Amino acid sequence: MTLQTETTTAPAHGSLTTAAPYAQMLERVRYEGAHPTLERADEAVRRVLAALGRQLVGDERVDLAARLPVEAALVLTAQVPAVTPLTGWEFVKDLAQRTDSTSAATRWNVGAVLSVVSQLAGPELLDRIINQLPSGYALLFGRAELHQPRRKTASS
Repeated sequence: MTLQTETTTAPAHGSLTTAAPYAQMLERVRYEGAHPTLERADEAVRRVLAALGRQLVGDERVDLAARLPVEAALVLTAQVPAVTPLTGWEFVKDLAQRTDSTSAATRWNVGAVLSVVSQLAGPELLDRIINQLPSGYALLFGRAELHQPRRKTASS
């Protein structure tokens, strides 16, 4: 099956909720990441969401999956969360090693995918996700990291 798009410009903000949500997500990632094809964008989405699925737990994981297109949600939730969470830099480095890619190319793909994910998540959920994860993820989601994320402790 070949995905075709009618436009080569960036989809308008909020257009990810149309009839083909995953195709719209791929088109947005293709544009943001300057990928030549939707297949390359799909590869980036699957790799980044699988890596994020290894880091995200709890209600934030469930709530994010509910806001993603079904295909993307399945990739995210198919992963077993890691015992030891990675910082943002370690996340990029680990993904680069797993995909046999450079850190720079991986960081570019992560930024393209997570910027689209942040739009789908919305500001409140994105705040919760960033607060759950170790330092460095705000930048990956396209936000300035103005404070250290609050880490959950056994008493909270």
